[in-house]
Amino acid sequence: MLLQQVAAVSQATAAEPARNAKVRLLAELLRGLGPDDRHAAVVLLSGESRRMRVGVGPAALRELPPPGEQPQLGIAETERALHAIAEVQGPGSQAERHRLLTALFSRATAEEQAFLRAVLGGELRQGALDAVMGDAVAKAAGVPVAEVRRALMFRGSAAAVADAAMDGGSAALRAFGLQLGRPIRPMLAASAPDVASALERIRPAALEWKLDGIRVQVHRDGDRVNVYTRSLDDITARVPEVVEAVRALPVRSVVLDGEALALTPEGRPRPFQVTAARTASRKDTEALRAETPLSVFFFDLLHLDGADLLDTPGERRFAELAAVVPPELRVPRLVTADGDGDGEGDPAAAEAFFRDALARGHEGVVVKDLQARYEAGRRGAGWIKVKPRHTLDLVVLAAEWGSGRRRGWLSNLHLGARADGAPDLPEGTGEWVMLGKTFKGLTDELLDFQTRELLQREVRRDDWTVHVRPELVVEIAFDGLQRSPRYPSGLTLRFARVLRYRADKRPEDADTIAAVRRLAAEGL
Repeated sequence: MLLQQVAAVSQATAAEPARNAKVRLLAELLRGLGPDDRHAAVVLLSGESRRMRVGVGPAALRELPPPGEQPQLGIAETERALHAIAEVQGPGSQAERHRLLTALFSRATAEEQAFLRAVLGGELRQGALDAVMGDAVAKAAGVPVAEVRRALMFRGSAAAVADAAMDGGSAALRAFGLQLGRPIRPMLAASAPDVASALERIRPAALEWKLDGIRVQVHRDGDRVNVYTRSLDDITARVPEVVEAVRALPVRSVVLDGEALALTPEGRPRPFQVTAARTASRKDTEALRAETPLSVFFFDLLHLDGADLLDTPGERRFAELAAVVPPELRVPRLVTADGDGDGEGDPAAAEAFFRDALARGHEGVVVKDLQARYEAGRRGAGWIKVKPRHTLDLVVLAAEWGSGRRRGWLSNLHLGARADGAPDLPEGTGEWVMLGKTFKGLTDELLDFQTRELLQREVRRDDWTVHVRPELVVEIAFDGLQRSPRYPSGLTLRFARVLRYRADKRPEDADTIAAVRRLAAEGL
């Protein structure tokens, strides 16, 4: 089967607003494919291909040959080609990856090229990633959705679960379970604007500090210890501190969920990118450890000495955790109760705990249902994160054309602060200093508005980007600031998203880079 068919279904799925219709389109595709093509299609459509680490940046995706006229690429053939690119290592690897990528794209039609660019660039926004794909697999195989979701929780691979469901049905899905040495997808948290709102949804509640580190899932089987990231990558060799801490616990086998992060000598968290750089580096581990030591803190226990605990209440899991993990390796925790037996949370104690976490430099808190099971891979109602929201008024400098369902709209915004008060910026920076990009938080109404308004302010464009007069002020929410060599100020926004356009503000009312630097200096 040809890749063109997958690209067409991806585009149709992106354009379809109804979830049930997305599921139907994907299920019809899966039913019509043979085993090899089906496996490859799920890898490409579910986002699983991002784990290949193809090593191709945005610039390489723009410098590619013109498309072919007739479809000729097979689905499984394309997946094999991407794997071959990902496996290129060593001297001359960049040139070899570019050669292989050029050969692949030269055989792709315009529609296939657009699809592959989105896959490789992490821009595949068709609504088919993970959850919808799981539902489509269930529909195509004629098995209960709950069985597919549980199998995904344990296996972590949509393609492997699709193979099992389509070839072996419910019996094959029920064979999936927690295995030591095979990571499962982490449980995720919903969001609330403040502690009081979270306590309205969860009573009684436990509050834990929300640490700004690297999520780690640690498996121990005897003396063997493996450490996995949120994206299920094995980083065991890079984090000897975590391995040693878990190997010292009085257990035979265990699966722990927690955070690893770099701390200052005073015990405050260092900037996120410091931790990220340490855990991503494959260089001399001992030298890195001496320079940037890591600490690890655990907040959940999924397996202990032969017994799986995912389906037990959170209260019991934490009790088991506290029995085998010393306090210095556990995330600080507060269980709130009024003491009158009705299970209502104590807002004053919870708010004080939240403020204390912020004062110590942490992100906020996670409010947890004491009875909640561990819902791996899902953003369920059992955990709710609360973080202070920071905002800046920035100016739109340019915008990139959207893809998939956003095709025809200007979507990804280039955001800038005023350069006032920063004489040390590189020469030629100009009046505005770019701080990053975002396409998050945009409704159809905002997309329509900004496309119309930005095109009226266009000064030039290329194939991807429309550059505009810096006149539109937009209010941006973000979670923090981090160092970045990509931008003149050396800073960029973390998890930026659009709140609203500020028609009441002029460009000269936008925030300055000096103000942004002050926030960074305060540890934001």
